[in-house]
Amino acid sequence: MRGLIRSFGYAFRGIFYTLKHERNMRIHFVCMIYMYSFLLMADFFEITRTQFAIIFLANALVVSLELVNTAVERTVDLASTEWTDNGRAAKDTAAGAVLVSAIFAVLTGIMIMWQPKAFSALYVYFKEHILYFVLFLLSLVVAFIFIFKGFPQIKKKSSDRADKEKK
Repeated sequence: MRGLIRSFGYAFRGIFYTLKHERNMRIHFVCMIYMYSFLLMADFFEITRTQFAIIFLANALVVSLELVNTAVERTVDLASTEWTDNGRAAKDTAAGAVLVSAIFAVLTGIMIMWQPKAFSALYVYFKEHILYFVLFLLSLVVAFIFIFKGFPQIKKKSSDRADKEKK
């Protein structure tokens, strides 16, 4: 049982590593948060369980391939510090897989979520609840900072480092 729990820990560590180091993963993550927020927190969009499952699968595909792409990039970098045609081909091909899946996810989302009535209702909602609209705009600022800057770096006190070195 410990081995199973440990393997989940390794998997989550890989996901967080990719979120920390890969801007594109942060873009996918932010887009999914906004999309699922609008789908689950209000009744603006009318989607079936099947449509929701299709959206979920499309998102899972993008995130999975982004994780594989990161693994391929790191493996190529580990295998050789010099530029090679094969290394470039491996990285480009993995990136291409992410691109194809991202295009698929966007098109799937558009096909399912293109509902003019929902957008009209959303407009009216934000017009009637200005505070929520302002909070939404502020969240966009935070999202852009997260996408382009990543996680905030927490600096440890020098005494914390000294304590770790003693152990």
